[in-house]
Amino acid sequence: MSKENTAPSTALWSELFHVALYKPMLGKLTRQITGFTFAIAACLGAWRLYQVGGLPENLRFPVAAVIAVLGSWIAYRVVNWPPFADFLIGVEAEMNKVSWPGWTELKRSSIVVIVLIFGLTAVLFAYDLLWYVLLKYVLGVIVT
Repeated sequence: MSKENTAPSTALWSELFHVALYKPMLGKLTRQITGFTFAIAACLGAWRLYQVGGLPENLRFPVAAVIAVLGSWIAYRVVNWPPFADFLIGVEAEMNKVSWPGWTELKRSSIVVIVLIFGLTAVLFAYDLLWYVLLKYVLGVIVT
């Protein structure tokens, strides 16, 4: 039996202090979208901290700014961390293999789903009404 290497190839902590990109031409779009999403989440958290506070007035903006900058930097580094970057590269490769429906097929499928939802809603409403009538007027269980 071979021994598996259980140690991570690169620790995320050491990656936070690098500037280089990992495999810069692969999975570019997926990594950009993921990084921007993480950065937006960090900035929204910093903005919320600035609004709600809990800090003295003179510290609210500097602390929120530092959190926004650090969160954006961490987002940039996380999407270039080799294990996560390889995952995102694989995601983009698989998404490129998907055969996406055309507009006419998408419209038809959407109409089918919407009609089915309204139909099931009507059926459930009828069952609910039936049980309400049976329990209230026939058995006298429901008293309102």
